[in-house]
Amino acid sequence: MRILRIHIISADTCGGLLDGLDLSVRNPYLVTDTFSPLCLIGPNGAGKSQLLQVLAEVFQSVFYACSRAEERILSNQGLEFEVEYQIQPEDADSISYVRIMRKTDGKRKVVTVEKKSNWEDEWVNCSLGDIATLKLLPRKVIGYTSGDNETLSLPFLVSRSGYADEVGRRALGEADNTQAIPDTRLMLIDYGTNLEVLVSNLLLGEDAHRSALLHDANLYDLHSFRCTIQLAHGAVPKAPAHLKANRARKGVQLTSELETYLENLRRCATCYHYDEKTETYMFDFLINEQTRGAFRYFWESTLDLYSSFHKFAMLNDLAIPNTTRKRFKRATKARQFASRLPEPPDEDKVFRFEHVRFISLAGSERVDYVSLSDGEHQLAQLLGTFCMVSFPNVLFLLDEPESHFNPQWRVGFISSILDLPTDNGMRRDISLVSRQDCLLTTHAPFVPSDMQRENVFIFRKEQGKVLVRQPEIETYGTTFDMILEECFGVRPPISELSRRDIGDLMQSDDPDAIKAGINRLGQSVEKVFLADRLRQLPPKEEA
Repeated sequence: MRILRIHIISADTCGGLLDGLDLSVRNPYLVTDTFSPLCLIGPNGAGKSQLLQVLAEVFQSVFYACSRAEERILSNQGLEFEVEYQIQPEDADSISYVRIMRKTDGKRKVVTVEKKSNWEDEWVNCSLGDIATLKLLPRKVIGYTSGDNETLSLPFLVSRSGYADEVGRRALGEADNTQAIPDTRLMLIDYGTNLEVLVSNLLLGEDAHRSALLHDANLYDLHSFRCTIQLAHGAVPKAPAHLKANRARKGVQLTSELETYLENLRRCATCYHYDEKTETYMFDFLINEQTRGAFRYFWESTLDLYSSFHKFAMLNDLAIPNTTRKRFKRATKARQFASRLPEPPDEDKVFRFEHVRFISLAGSERVDYVSLSDGEHQLAQLLGTFCMVSFPNVLFLLDEPESHFNPQWRVGFISSILDLPTDNGMRRDISLVSRQDCLLTTHAPFVPSDMQRENVFIFRKEQGKVLVRQPEIETYGTTFDMILEECFGVRPPISELSRRDIGDLMQSDDPDAIKAGINRLGQSVEKVFLADRLRQLPPKEEA
C-alpha cells in the first residue's frame, strides 16, 4: 500500500495542532514497486509524532466500523478525516485507490470507505460489513516508539485494552471460549516487546534473517532461554467469588487458546518444571535444529509465535495494582494520557523471559542478553519487526526509530532495512505497487540523506498550527550540514557554545586571543574564516 493524501479535518487532540492539515504526500498517478518510506523531520513539538498518532487513530476508527470482532473500542470519538491510498488487495491482480473518511452527518460521525480502479474514475461506496471492504484496509498497522514519548502509543494501548477485556471475559466463562480471539490489526512494538520479537525471529526466521539481526552485535545465534509462567501468586488478583464455578485454575484464568499455547511450549521445551502450588511453569530451551523443528510444528510463522508470547505478556498487567489499572483506564478513555502502565517487578510477572543467551561470532563465548546495549536491542528489534511482518499491505509508523543508534548505524539505517532478506511485502509475481508503506519521524539528517526530496516533509509550528513543506534542495546524497540548514536552520552545523565563541572571536581585534581560539578549535570552515580574520588585522604593537 502507499499513502497518497492525509486530510485531518478535526483531530480532537494535540490542542488543535493538526486541525485542517491537508497533506498530499505522493503522486496518485505514480505506480511503483519500490519500498519508499516517508520521512517527517523538524524540531520538537512540531506535530510529527502527533500525526503518526492520528494516522493510527484513523485506521483504528475504520477497523472499528468495519469489524467489531477485531477492534472493540473506538480510540478517538471526535476524529474527522479523509485519507487516500493505493492498495493491492489480497488475491487481486490490480491496485485499487481507496478513500476512507469519517465526517459529521447530523449528530453523529459516520465512517465511509470508497474505492476506484483508476484515478480518473468516480469514487464508489463500499459496504462496511463486506469481506471485500476489509481487504481494502491494511492487514496490520505497526507502531514503533523507541523512547519515553508515548504520543504514538495511545491508540494502540486503547486497542489492546479492548482485546484484553475480551480475553478476561472468555477466560472466566462470560463469553464463548471455544474459538480463538481475533487479533487486533493495530500492533505496538516498543522496548517491552524486544525479547518477544527477537526470540521469535531467532527461532523461526531464516538463517539470513538471524544473521541480519545479530551481525552488528557480533553475535551468531540464540543459544538458550527460559520462559517462566506463574499463574497463582500473591500479586495477581483472584477471580470474583460469583465466578468460582467457572474457574479452571486457582490463579490467572486462561482461554482455551492460551492453554493450547502453554501445552505447545511444554512440548517444545528441552526440559521443564511445574510447581502445582503456585501454578508456575519453567520451560528451558536449548536451541538446536530439533528445538526449531518443534516450534515450526506448532507455529506457522514468526508472527504467530510472537503473538503467542505477547498474549502471555499482556497478562502481566494483572500484577499491577487494581487502582493503578483503573486510573490508567479512565485516563486513557478521557485521552488524558501521560504515561503507560508501569511494569511490575520481574518476580511478579505472569510471563517473563529469563537467562537469554547468545553464541558470539567467535563461537566460544556465551553472551547474556542484558549485556547488549540499547542500540543493539533497538536495531535487532526494528529489523526483526520488518522480518516478522514482511507480508503485503502493512503500514509502519515509526517514531524516531534510530534514536539510540551510534552515528555509524544511523548512517546505514535505511540501507539496513532495504538490504533485509525479505521482499518488503511485495508479491514477486505482480510488480504493480509497493505492498508496504512506512512513515517515520526523525530529528537527525542521516535519514533524509538516504531519501529523495519528494519523500521528505519538514514540519514546523507557527501560531499553534502545523506547517509542512518539502525541502527546496535534493536531500538524497546531500551532506548532513546542508540538510541541517534546510530542515532546522542550523548554520554553521556546530553546537551553540562553540558557535558563540567563534562569533566573539570574529568581532575581536586582539590577534593573541584569535590565535588562542584557533588553537583550541577543531577543523571547520569557520576556523578558516578566523584565520583569514587574523591575517587582516594589523600586527600587534609591542609595549
